[in-house]
Amino acid sequence: MSLAQAQPQAQPQDVTPSPTPHPSSVTAPSGEPSSGPTGTATGDADADGAWSDADALRFWTPERMDSATDPALPAQKANPSAKSGQRRADSPGSAAAADMPTAEHFLGLKSVGTIFTYTTDPTTDRMHAHKCSASVVESPGHNLILTAGHCAGGMAVFVPMYAAEYTLDKQPFGFYRISTWFTDNRYVHNTKKPISDLDFAFGRLEASGSGKQAQDVVGANKLLRTPAYLNKVTMVGYPSSHNPEDHGVRCPTQTEALPGFYQIQAKCRGMWGGVSGGPWFSRVDWAKGTGDIIGNVGGYNGGGNDENVDWLTYSPVHGDWFFRLYDEAKNNEHLTHGTTYDQPPLPYSMGGGETWSHARLLASGEYTGDGKGDLIVVWTDGEVTLYTGDGNGGFTGERRLAAPGATWKGVKSLTGGDFSGGNGSDLLVVFDSGEVRILPDVGTKGVSGGIKLADAGSVWSHADQITAGNFGTANNVTDLLVRWSDGEVSDYTAVGDRGFGTEHQLLKANDTWKHATLVTAGDFTGGKNWETLVRWSDGEVSQFQETGPGGLGKEVKMAPADSIWSHDAVMTAGSYDSNGWPDDLVVRWSDGETSMYAHTGATFGAERMLVAPK
Repeated sequence: MSLAQAQPQAQPQDVTPSPTPHPSSVTAPSGEPSSGPTGTATGDADADGAWSDADALRFWTPERMDSATDPALPAQKANPSAKSGQRRADSPGSAAAADMPTAEHFLGLKSVGTIFTYTTDPTTDRMHAHKCSASVVESPGHNLILTAGHCAGGMAVFVPMYAAEYTLDKQPFGFYRISTWFTDNRYVHNTKKPISDLDFAFGRLEASGSGKQAQDVVGANKLLRTPAYLNKVTMVGYPSSHNPEDHGVRCPTQTEALPGFYQIQAKCRGMWGGVSGGPWFSRVDWAKGTGDIIGNVGGYNGGGNDENVDWLTYSPVHGDWFFRLYDEAKNNEHLTHGTTYDQPPLPYSMGGGETWSHARLLASGEYTGDGKGDLIVVWTDGEVTLYTGDGNGGFTGERRLAAPGATWKGVKSLTGGDFSGGNGSDLLVVFDSGEVRILPDVGTKGVSGGIKLADAGSVWSHADQITAGNFGTANNVTDLLVRWSDGEVSDYTAVGDRGFGTEHQLLKANDTWKHATLVTAGDFTGGKNWETLVRWSDGEVSQFQETGPGGLGKEVKMAPADSIWSHDAVMTAGSYDSNGWPDDLVVRWSDGETSMYAHTGATFGAERMLVAPK
């Protein structure tokens, strides 16, 4: 859960550039090439070999290195007051931006740096100083960088761990000319169309003036497939505006799906223009200066700056096409892939934490007849929806069972079970009024009508928590555990459409169980009976093993008091993955994040985030 496991703000690594003259004491050669070959996205930056280290040093004077033009904006639209036009403009007054993470300045990672590029345009010569960010990645030749597709092209140099206080020839880890660019031939710069999924590129570096390859000097990052839409990452890059010290920034944040695209997105203030191409790390060794990369700034509209969502940054998913291009770059091959792009199937996104902070009640069951666990959600506005499980711990779609309204706003608690003997799971619903109903086979019959078990005004208005389970009296989920408002706990066995079955008092009224804030049940130990899981008001979590008519069973503490579990707002257990066992715990946290703990036993299972926090 992010509140407990959020990535801490890593401390800046202790890296100090080796002593060198102050820029003012260094006189760089002046002058620029009067002409030069124009680099292409898939070809050599300098076909005739005229672009040398000496050319780079002559051209990149301190004044030019201090200028900036971002390739994601046309040059004529650059904003001179914002250091030649940022790619995204922050909106401090925006309520949506108020609680976002903010990028922090740090000394940098030696494997991440900036790209400085000179291009010759058919209509006007312009330079892209401080154009983009890039990172050194593992390769057989020790000479590849990863950046965005819209950053590729032209005569360029890569400066790892760029230090603005030094001239090009005095950079702490040198500079490396980019001799060849590798992009997917179908990519279109800064588009808002699906082809933006291909906004990634690799550059092949020449050895430094001392003959060393970049990877041998600064190390290299490992490229991994983007594992899911929901990931904890640290974005690193070099903004070229709103950054007077011109240092690198980093931002630990959370990704989620970008609907309609094979991309992920993340919220962070301060990721201004110039961070394009910068890596998204799933793991970083700050001392070594390298880590694992699962994304890079790029994608939709060049990675950001859509006018109404200026605090969002995008990344292509690193999937099949990404790794094909990576192989081509490692093998120094330039291949074409036709002229059309067919988007891969896009996994279903359940939405964001802002929405899920309104999920008031959850119930598990097999509601669609396919043998896979499904999830029912009652929202604060009274809407009821059914999420169809995929059998692998995820969901494939959402279906509305009831529109927003007063009826389901009046539901106090509910649970899934097999109470009516039909083919699908049922809901047992307790209303604030004390009315109780069984809704049979809700996946096909919906949530209206049903079988009334208790009238309004009954004692069931005091049933604060209910959960269904198999507590040792039947093969089906037909038993009902109830925590009453006075702390009494009851087990009703063989609940069905004819009534509540037989009541077994497990605990008399007591003050302790008044603090049982959330209660659910699952088969967490594989024994004869299911277990009862309780989240107490102080954040402690207890599991009562082998609950049955004879008692709650052995108590096992799963989380201590004052733990992060005090932020557990709603929970339910069911069978959601391929083992077909009801041992998967779904938790909706106070910030809207929704997690699944698969294969939970006496301890919590592996966490998988279903919905990112708001």
